Amino acid sequence: MKKRKVFLKRMRKNLLIVSLIVSVALIGLIVRIIFINKNDGSEYEQVILSQKNYDSLVVPFKRGDILDRNGTVLATSNKVYNLVIEPKNILKDEEKKDATINAITSYFDITAEELAPYLEDSNSLYKVVLRRISYDEVQAFNEFCETDEGKDVVGVWFEDNYIRVYPNGELACHLLGYTVSGDEGLGGIEGSYNSYLNGENGRIYTYLTDDYNFQKTVEPATNGYNLITTIDTEVQSIVQQNAEEYMETTGAKNISVLVMDPQNCEILAMYNANQYDPNNAYSLDSTRYQFENLTDEQFEEMTENMTDDERLEALNKVWRNFVVSDSFEPGSTYKVFTIAGAIEEGVITGDEVFNCDGYQQVADYKINCVRREGHGELTVAQALEKSCNDVLMQIAAKEGAAIFDKYQVLFGFGQRTNIDISGEESESALASLVYHEDTLNPVELATSSFGQGVTVTMIQLGTAFCSVINGGYYYEPHVVSQIVDEDGNVIKNYDKILVRRTISEETSETMKQILFQVVEEGTGKKAGVEGYTIGGKTGTAEKWPRNQGNYILSFIGFAPVENPQVVIYCIVDEPNVEDQSTSGAGSILFNMIAEDLLPYMNIYKTNDNYGLDTSDAETETPTPIYDGNTPENDVAGQTEESTQDATDAAAGEDDSENTSENTEVQ
Repeated sequence: MKKRKVFLKRMRKNLLIVSLIVSVALIGLIVRIIFINKNDGSEYEQVILSQKNYDSLVVPFKRGDILDRNGTVLATSNKVYNLVIEPKNILKDEEKKDATINAITSYFDITAEELAPYLEDSNSLYKVVLRRISYDEVQAFNEFCETDEGKDVVGVWFEDNYIRVYPNGELACHLLGYTVSGDEGLGGIEGSYNSYLNGENGRIYTYLTDDYNFQKTVEPATNGYNLITTIDTEVQSIVQQNAEEYMETTGAKNISVLVMDPQNCEILAMYNANQYDPNNAYSLDSTRYQFENLTDEQFEEMTENMTDDERLEALNKVWRNFVVSDSFEPGSTYKVFTIAGAIEEGVITGDEVFNCDGYQQVADYKINCVRREGHGELTVAQALEKSCNDVLMQIAAKEGAAIFDKYQVLFGFGQRTNIDISGEESESALASLVYHEDTLNPVELATSSFGQGVTVTMIQLGTAFCSVINGGYYYEPHVVSQIVDEDGNVIKNYDKILVRRTISEETSETMKQILFQVVEEGTGKKAGVEGYTIGGKTGTAEKWPRNQGNYILSFIGFAPVENPQVVIYCIVDEPNVEDQSTSGAGSILFNMIAEDLLPYMNIYKTNDNYGLDTSDAETETPTPIYDGNTPENDVAGQTEESTQDATDAAAGEDDSENTSENTEVQ
């Protein structure tokens, strides 16, 4: 008996050891499985799925929203639904088949005959019948299926989808851009920030196990980021309303407006006439203005018979953002930079007095002032007030080609501003549209001083102007301030980017006072708003071909003069008036916008110019600068040719079509 007890005791001891070993092994295995599942679960899941028969469905991501600076939604993606049927399950029972068909045709816009082809594949468990169904339609159908009458409906379900929506229609369309195929952004913010706005699709895997049970595994979608922009919807609305009022009462070939914060070059608004609705960007209705000679019936017939290339050509003109993409000779607004550079470099002090006799003889050419009989003796400030070409040519001659070009470069002309929306031409294309030191011969230097020869875009000139009045700080213009995730966490901040200094604080103060006098006493008087201190400069540019009476009228201004808070730049292309050149169209449009905009922005009245009288306001009177003796290398002709070359060269570098209007400054 003693032997037996020893034996049993030994067995129990061994059994305990084995149990402990097995337990430790099991615990180790469980820990290992948990570790693998945590770190490599998705990889092993794919291996398992690859060994079984399974179907996968896409779980679409939600494209990020675009918001204005105050949180107003400019673009969003609304959830819609696709109607999916399972023919294999529907066809198993004739009674349920009839009930299902009747329910589908009763609640959705499809007939039994149209539904029939989707039921032909009797082995299918996935057929998309209808797309972009609203939530209300889905809810009504689901509620019916929960009733006794709808209990026999089988094999019908709905998968999520999204549709891009622009709640404000045309508002800021050229800034925003649009999407195609739901998630591919083109133009504007949609195109430039496409990778941030888009997320990653998820998937639902349904597979058949070895015991013939269906199992489902889900990889959730990752939604896109939201964009907080610098745009102010109310500012954009004020600009659009006033521009549309001008178009209705006076009319023009085009109007473009740029509104910026001069302290950081944030874009508050950007407008081009001839807009489109990004909710339906491919609608040819937006091209109607291009065919004013046709009746409505003729236009409809023409659009029905257009080729794809013809449609795209017409739509490209609508989608094109003039503010960013189009080059033109700016006219007298460019005089601001000639004078600022000369004062900063010490070439002039601003106290000098010049004599204008109506022209300058430069090489073999008599180059006229805007006033043939001459202005007489003028100070520097008065030269800008009266927009005198003669004095500007004298100042440029004192600067010389090297200094003049130095400030062209500092102010960013002939260069990309690197604004963060698509459409800006390539650096090489823009560089070819201004004269630099090696090509600034006496004639080119003279004409460039008052805005002929030099070719700019609105965004270039607007950004440069901000630096003149903000103390000499050239900031990179931008329209997006933050990228955030769907929970509001900041992914990326876009603070103001200082690129370089252009002029000193002292020169900037001098220029602000000179520009104030342009509006108070000079050619910019029509832009004045009672009670406000406003500074600015007019521009009048004759378009190519010459002597047709067609002009681009412009005005760029700011307020208040003491502490600039807003810059408004207005372009009116060929206003519908008898004499375009003396209409002051740019100043008039600026005045209309500023009267509504300044109170909204809480900019206070600090001027005593109440009872403002603009009846005696001076206007720029264009005069053929070469007096009919145009050189063979006329800068406007060169600009036209080089711009087209640059356009062709840049076509592959940007997602927009690059062309240019050509102008000659008078």
